[in-house]
Formats: sequence, C-alpha cells, structure tokens
Amino acid sequence: MLDYEYARQKMVDTHIARRGVRDERVLDAMREVPREVFVEEGFEEFAYEDSPLPISEGQTISQPLVVAHMIEAAEIEPADRVLEVGTGSGYAAAVMSRVAAEVFSIERHATLSEMARRRVEALGYRNVTMKIGDGSEGWPEQAPFDAILVAAGGPTLPPALKEQLEIGGRLVMPVGREPRNQRLVRVTRVAANRFEDEDLGGVMFVPLIGAQGWQPDLTVPPRPVHPISLPEQIAAAAEDLPRIDDPAFAETFDRFGDRRVVLLGEASHGTSEFYRARAAITRRLVEKHGFEIVAVEADWPDAAIVNRIARGLSPAPDGHPPFQRFPTWMWRNTDVAAFLEWLRAHNEGVGDIPSQVGFYGLDLYNMRGSIAAVLAYLDGADPQAAAIARQRYGCLTPWQNEPSTYGRAVLTSGYRKCEEGVVSQCRELLERSLGQSLHDDGLLDAAQNARLVASAEKYYRIMYYGGAESWNLRDRHMFETLDHLLASAGPSSRAVVWAHNSHVGDARETDMGRLRSELNIGQLCRERFGEAAALIGFGTHSGSVAAASDWDGDMEVKQVRPSLPESHERLCHDSGKSCCLLDFARADDLRQALAEPRLERFIGVIYRSETERLTHYAAAVLPRQFDAFVWFDRTTAVTPLTAFEPDRDAVPLTFPFGY
Repeated sequence: MLDYEYARQKMVDTHIARRGVRDERVLDAMREVPREVFVEEGFEEFAYEDSPLPISEGQTISQPLVVAHMIEAAEIEPADRVLEVGTGSGYAAAVMSRVAAEVFSIERHATLSEMARRRVEALGYRNVTMKIGDGSEGWPEQAPFDAILVAAGGPTLPPALKEQLEIGGRLVMPVGREPRNQRLVRVTRVAANRFEDEDLGGVMFVPLIGAQGWQPDLTVPPRPVHPISLPEQIAAAAEDLPRIDDPAFAETFDRFGDRRVVLLGEASHGTSEFYRARAAITRRLVEKHGFEIVAVEADWPDAAIVNRIARGLSPAPDGHPPFQRFPTWMWRNTDVAAFLEWLRAHNEGVGDIPSQVGFYGLDLYNMRGSIAAVLAYLDGADPQAAAIARQRYGCLTPWQNEPSTYGRAVLTSGYRKCEEGVVSQCRELLERSLGQSLHDDGLLDAAQNARLVASAEKYYRIMYYGGAESWNLRDRHMFETLDHLLASAGPSSRAVVWAHNSHVGDARETDMGRLRSELNIGQLCRERFGEAAALIGFGTHSGSVAAASDWDGDMEVKQVRPSLPESHERLCHDSGKSCCLLDFARADDLRQALAEPRLERFIGVIYRSETERLTHYAAAVLPRQFDAFVWFDRTTAVTPLTAFEPDRDAVPLTFPFGY
C-alpha cells in the first residue's frame, strides 16, 4: 500500500518547495492536509503527483504547486478572513484553513459542495464555511475579505470581487480571453477606488461560470480587437509540407544537413506517418549530406542482424530473425522494411563497406542476446577469455529469460561479484577495441554487447528500487552508444537517431526533467554537441495507432482520441494545418508565445484511451524541448509484418516504460 505520509512529504519537498514556494506556513499546511482524501475514488495513488486530477461535474482538483503558489501569492496572515471561489474538491479550502482564521468557500455545483463539506468536517477543520452559489458575485454578506482566491478563469476581474476586498486585501485569480488559457493575476486594493495589478504567469483553469464570468456556453463577452491567437500564430509560422513521398518533403529538412546529429522523434511507437517521414528525411540526409550512421531505439543485437543484411553480408551461422520480442510491430512493420530495402540497395550502390551506411541499436534491453553475442565472438577470437566470461556471466543466467526478476535477488551479498565481473569484461573488450575501425563489425559488436550487458545488469538492479535512476541509466547508455559510434567512425562522422519524443526532446523542458530529475538523449546531445545537434519532434491530433492494452499483450489498431483542449496538439489542430513544419529557430514570436508549459501527448507501445489524461500527457515547453516540430493532423497505424508468436517469457522491449 502506498505510504501517503511519505508521498505527501516528498511532494512538498520536491514539487513545491524546490520549485520556489518559500512560505513555511503554506508548506506546513500542504504537509498536513491529506490530498488523497479529496481525490475521486480510484485516483488515490496519483494524489501526490504534481498534476491536476479529474473530479465530478467535469471539474478538476488543482495541481498542488498551483494551490501552494496561489495561497502564497495571497499573503494570508493568521488573522485573515479568506474567500475562495470554486470549492471543487475542498482541498484548497482545507489547506487555507491551516493558515487563515476563517475560510468562506463558494461552489456552484451542489454535489461538489456537499462532498467537500463532508471531507473537511471529517478532518476536523472547523473554520471553513461553504455555500452553493455564483462565485463570480462573491459573498457580500461576509465581506470584506483580507484575501480572495478564485480557482477558475474569467474573461475579466469581476467587479463584485474587487469591491469585497478589504483595503490592503489581495485578489488572486486567473484571467484570460480564452476559457482555458489565462494569466494568473494578483490585485491589491490600495485605496477605496484604487487597485494595483501584478501578472504572476500563465496558467490553465476551468472557466469561471457566472453573472460576472463566462456564460455556460462559454461565449466570449464583447471586447475590442484582441491580439492574434496561438493557433493563428502557429498557422502563420508553419511551413506547409507536401505528401511524404514527394521529394520536396525531405528537401525541407536540408536546413539540418550540416549538423553532427539529427534526432527524429515520434509521438507513438505505432504510427505509420512518423516512420515514413523519418525514413524520407534520413534518405535525404544520407544521399545529399553524407550521413553514415542510423541509430535507433532498438536492441543492439537485433539491429546488428539487420545491419549485416543492410551491408550485403551473410547472416551469422546461428542467426535468428530479429525483433521477435514484444512489441514486435515497433520494428517489424512494412514502413521499416521499406526503409531497410532502400538502405541495402543504397549500400550495394556504394560498394566498399567503409563507405556504407550502418544501422545500429542504441537500447540495452536484450541482455540474453547480448551475452550470447559476446561469448560467440570470444569463442572464435579468444577461447580462454570466453571461458572466463562464461564464469563471470554465470550469475546472470537464471534471469536471462526474465531479467526484471533480477532485482529481487540483488539484496544478497553476491550481487556485487556479478556486477564487477560484467564491468571487468566490458572494460577488457573496450580496451581491445581501441584503434579499431567502426567497420570491424565483429569486434565492434562484441565490445558494444559487453557494454550493454554491464548497463543492463545495473538497470535491472536499479529497477528494483524504482525512480528516475533506471530511466537515466537507460538513456545514458543509449547516448554513450551513439557517442561511441560517432567516435569510432571518425571526427567527420554524422548520425541520424530514431527514438520516441520522450527520448529526443530535451528532458529539462518537460515534467520528466523538472519534476522527476530524469534526463534523456536529446538533453545529453545538446550538452555534448551544442548547436550541432538538431532535436525534431513529431505530433498528431487523431487517427489510429498500433498499440497494446497491457504489457506483452496483442497488438491492436486503436483509435486515437482527439487531443485535449489545453495541449500543444490541440493548438496545432486548431491552426487548420494538415501537415507542416514548425522551425522554432525561424519563428521568434511563436517561440515566445509558447514559452509557458503546456500539455503534450506521449503514446508508447501501450495506449489506454480511457485514462489518457493521466497516462499519456505531461507538461512541456515545446519550442525549448525541440528545435523543430513536424505536425500530421491525422495519422494511421503501422502495418505489422507476417504474424508470429512472440517469446512470451521475454521482457518487453520498453519495460518498464511506455515509451
């Protein structure tokens, strides 16, 4: 069972105090009030994630950081009388009751008000009074108030609320001409007829419905001509793209031809347009600009099999068909097959192997296959070393079919012997590879597989404890593999990377970096290569996708729900563009307009539309996350190759992450 007390303290320390809230009284109140009491049944495990959660009547319980930020901005003193507009779940009122003398809270939905009242009373908080009514008109019978906090966005500041402020009182409220796109404003009443306003930044709240707010149909009140909207700005900055099979599509990306590394993302692992677009761009970068490395989010041993075929080499004697583990459709699909057919034909035309383009896997999951590849090389090159390696890898053998269970054994005293042996084997092979060419495929494969096993051993050990460290180990391994490929190919070598948006976009500009201290390949490439790295994301609004419902489940063609109203994807959809490129380096105004975090959709090999908001969205600053963004308004699922029964005992390719 989740330790709510521990989770609550961690939420305050990590998501609130570390992100700028300094008022100790507010922090103490957040540590005291149990948020799990205020969420809907079934959502308790998410109570201490720093995100809004759905409640009944189409409303939400606000993000904890926003609650703390608003209460701190209101500068509530122990003797203050506070008005809250929008009771919702009752959570914010409960927190404010710990820092104020009295709290008055108004909610227009009777069911929400009654549930909130029961929750607050059950906790023994006796200084909260609630009523049902139009919050936009305040609570004149209880006025004046030292502070007023409004948990819904209005088109303007309601005059009634301003009039109910005490002299010196503070009103904190989201205001904006779009129902779910506002600025958080603090208004201080400095005299009977004088108010001072402060802008506290961009926010997204549900609309304030009422006589002095929005009407129920969200009709915008008459107003002067307003600045260009975000969808209009996107439409103005967008460069229309032709069909993917039109040569002009790939030619648009010549602007990135001088980079050392071009990283091409995807918003899901099962969308045909993303694969076909990456293939077209990669062909152009290879043929026109001389890129010679294609590195993908796939197992090194499986990609090595494909690499031999792409180079016109005969398969290994004990070779097996690649990519037979879940999710098979991620690489065994018609779009990848078409690209690999082109790659083989290209390499045949080039002739000599040193000039050919290689296809390499960056990922670390197939530990079983990696051990086998290392031993096979040593059996032929150094039988004595092979015998030693077998002894060293022996302690991993029981978990090779299900290495995730290795975490359950690491608490024994012998686990460090295994780690030390694997790392030692890795070091010896890497030392032997010094001075070798990238095109000495046998030695390169063996050295990389030794590195892979070492990383995988650490990964499955760390995974036992959970947290960001296992993700970081994986992405560091993928980046180091990429860096090793580039270094082996020489100082003029260049690579194209295919990976999910969550790996390609700079993690520092997303919730994964800001809240969970996770890093990724995109961030590491920017740190290593600077402007010589191009990070290109991909997105879509709706259509179909190949995905499973559960780990190791069957592939299904699922319908992608239309993007959420408060997301980057919805802005792109509302721009009216069916297929376009947003090059943020050439769109300063748009880059500034999108400078606030906004939801972005991430679909991996699992897609659960019924919990989409919780399981497939995270906040990101798109123009800082990516250098450019490719948009397809409607997309289709990939077509898998010949069906076969996957190895059900193997660990999923992207376990334990969905992308």
